[in-house]
Amino acid sequence: MNPPPPLCQLVSEQLNAIIADSPAALVIENGEVLFDFSTAKFSLRAEGERCVLQIWSEERNIVRRVVGAETKNGVLKLEVLRFGQTKPAKLEICGSRERRAPTAKRIARAGFQRLLARMLEKSSPGWKLQNLVAAPDLEHSFGPAYVRGILRRGNSAMAVVGVGADEAQPAVDGIIATAVLWMEHCRERYADRMHVAGARLFVPRGRAEVVRLRLAHLNHALAKWELAEFDERTETLEELDPRDAGNLSTRLVQAPDRERAAARFAEAIARVQQILPRVEIEVVSAAEVSFRYHGLEFARAAMREVAGSFRTEPVLLFPDTEASDVGSEIAVDSNTESRFRDFVKQVAAMRDGVDDRHHPLHRSSPERWLEASVRRDLGALDERLDPAVVYSQVPAFTASDRAMIDLLGVTREGRLVVIELKAEEDMHLPLQGLDYWVRVRWHQQRGEFQRFGYFPRRELSPEPPLLLMAAPSLHVHPTTDCLLRHLSPEIEWKLLGLDEHWRRGIRVIFRKTRQQLD
Repeated sequence: MNPPPPLCQLVSEQLNAIIADSPAALVIENGEVLFDFSTAKFSLRAEGERCVLQIWSEERNIVRRVVGAETKNGVLKLEVLRFGQTKPAKLEICGSRERRAPTAKRIARAGFQRLLARMLEKSSPGWKLQNLVAAPDLEHSFGPAYVRGILRRGNSAMAVVGVGADEAQPAVDGIIATAVLWMEHCRERYADRMHVAGARLFVPRGRAEVVRLRLAHLNHALAKWELAEFDERTETLEELDPRDAGNLSTRLVQAPDRERAAARFAEAIARVQQILPRVEIEVVSAAEVSFRYHGLEFARAAMREVAGSFRTEPVLLFPDTEASDVGSEIAVDSNTESRFRDFVKQVAAMRDGVDDRHHPLHRSSPERWLEASVRRDLGALDERLDPAVVYSQVPAFTASDRAMIDLLGVTREGRLVVIELKAEEDMHLPLQGLDYWVRVRWHQQRGEFQRFGYFPRRELSPEPPLLLMAAPSLHVHPTTDCLLRHLSPEIEWKLLGLDEHWRRGIRVIFRKTRQQLD
């Protein structure tokens, strides 16, 4: 059997890789979404030197001859010919819904706006829908993924926010932030005409896990919340209890044995410390240690199989900057020692240098840099924190994502502290902090931290965790206060604005607590 032509083989490999990574990948032709691979199938066949692509679903079937292909930013872009045509068309297979063509996004969002209007009309007798919009409003931090409106009955009203099934999961999860801001905007704008009691949220069926979790931990004394999942096909709604967080499915990863890892990689640690005494050593697992400087990983030690045996041995690895493949690594040995030393010194010089602020090595991993700075001076955030024990990037898994808690610490009295850091402006800081607080509280109540090796030989307090959120003072998003005000009173939080020159050292410019916002 003759091998397939190179183009056919390339398209097959790229298409299978995208679908494996994103089973709901989209097929877009000339700006129109034709298929979703959660329901569609495809075949590739070689006809002589030709590469023929067929894609089908219950709704349609297409056959295209592929004459060109390239992968850019995770999108497979094909030049295709329809039967009987000589001018190629553009066919894109997108591994993420966010990579759809702008035209396709606008079409899908306009379609959802009409769908939401129909569902509201059927499900809200006696209420009048007004001002249903989908256009972004960046001045008020309303993104294009959310349809917004008002339901009114006499002088009473409810803000409305919906997100379509075509949106990526992060957009669905982010609906709470938009809903809080839209509701408060409506309250202020229509204060003399109506009382906006709260907000009604509409999310796609089966995708409300994070929304339910966040909604259940809001301050329900400040607003009335309603949540419904919709089915696009049947245009039906299912009401959910806004105070029920659902079944939180989360699990911890075993804390790595730091002492064992330090002993296993003692030679590699000593080797790196000789070149860079101020290196930050992070134990990733019992089989891996990361070497960082101001948060930037420049090398790692890991266990590697010894050729021709069943044994493993530690090896020190660093990036091969001369290789064409991103992510290539080479081992440090007698032949590469000099090159490794030069690389480490370059990293240190660029991270320390004030004249190289625009160099990629200086700008890279800002949040990890902030995290490293905070760990060096933990007491600057809160003098109650115990600097002797703090965990970085603690993994906590749910069914839908892999969360990484920035820092998990403890006060000297044994109270857990969740620390969420942002080096740049991010309106989702309060709600991401809430996500981590809920998970930590859940595991704390089940006594799992010490069972999984965290905080050994420490007695932990049963008090709910303290939530600390920190960002450079000029990069705290203007919506942060509004969102924090709506968090549940059971969550003790503190917002810390840091000096803009945090790379030189941590200094808190302002501290905010719930009492200051009430």
